[in-house]
Amino acid sequence: MNSGDSTLIDSIIFNHTLCDGWTNSTEGAIYHLGNTILFLGYMGGSGAYGALYIFSFLAPAFLCLALWGWLTVCGLDVFLWNLLLILQCLAQVCHLIFRLMQDGLANEELSALYTAAYLPLDVPVQVFKEITAASENKALFLAAEETYAVEGKTPIDQLSFLLSGRIRVSLEGQFLHYIFPHQFLDSPEWESLRPTEEGNFQVTLTAETDCRYISWRRRRLYLLLSKDRYIARLFSVMLGSDIADKLYSLNDKLFAKSGVRLDIRLPSLYHVLTPSPQGSEGGCASSPPRGSQGDATVVPIDPAQSNQALEARNVHPDQGKTPVPKPPHQLWPSDTEMPSREDSTSLRKRLPWVRDN
Repeated sequence: MNSGDSTLIDSIIFNHTLCDGWTNSTEGAIYHLGNTILFLGYMGGSGAYGALYIFSFLAPAFLCLALWGWLTVCGLDVFLWNLLLILQCLAQVCHLIFRLMQDGLANEELSALYTAAYLPLDVPVQVFKEITAASENKALFLAAEETYAVEGKTPIDQLSFLLSGRIRVSLEGQFLHYIFPHQFLDSPEWESLRPTEEGNFQVTLTAETDCRYISWRRRRLYLLLSKDRYIARLFSVMLGSDIADKLYSLNDKLFAKSGVRLDIRLPSLYHVLTPSPQGSEGGCASSPPRGSQGDATVVPIDPAQSNQALEARNVHPDQGKTPVPKPPHQLWPSDTEMPSREDSTSLRKRLPWVRDN
């Protein structure tokens, strides 16, 4: 630091001109109004909306100070500095409004969908806008008792996500489960087909109440997933979670006629989900599940009775053999003992990929 700079600093700090006296007059209403607005403006919070609040208050505050410098102080420098600050605040307000409009969503339904389903996954707003743009940013309406899909007739050519209402899923008139808001309508059907395959719904989806949903056309969504790996992984996670929820909802309905509850998470349910071989013409029951013979109780045999049976077999060789004791009643239900409201065929049709496990 040279001596010239040191002399300037010393003159500012130590050798400045002292005030001869304090005036009792005030600067006027415009000056105090500007500072009051300035004080209120600096009470804003953080974020885009907080910054918009701050700059919205700073602009009129600097306007009051500019008028004070022009009318009261009559200082050109005071007026020009406050005028520059006004222009800067107005530019910041315009920028923030433009940014909020870019980040905003098309309607309240999509905003609620983002808050409920995508924001917990930390999905950026711009990514969500790309996803909704593939569905044309519009929600479709489904009146009560109107069918979304009919089993065996409606082709699987789209993927839909329920925004509000409730959908009933049934197979051949038998109720399977409900679809609630923020769940996919046809996630099992979507996952059951490859991009080059075609198929029809194996269940009927009927609206129990007035419903609103968004829908992606199959071809357009596949193009989006192939172009953006992040969106593809996001859909994979959401579809997997949705199918797991549907499996657990079906698990609550799996009860055998004998009262045994079957758990889809256990391998013991495989014999229920797999088609059993047809019985004889006499209508005999299907064979017991694998491992059920190992549970047969051991029947004690009296040695005296065994000797008498051996002697009788030697005396009368043409007579029938001694009947073998019948095993006790099996504890596991057979393949035909499925729940009254849900059978293995309906579960395989609703979730066709279960049979591949």
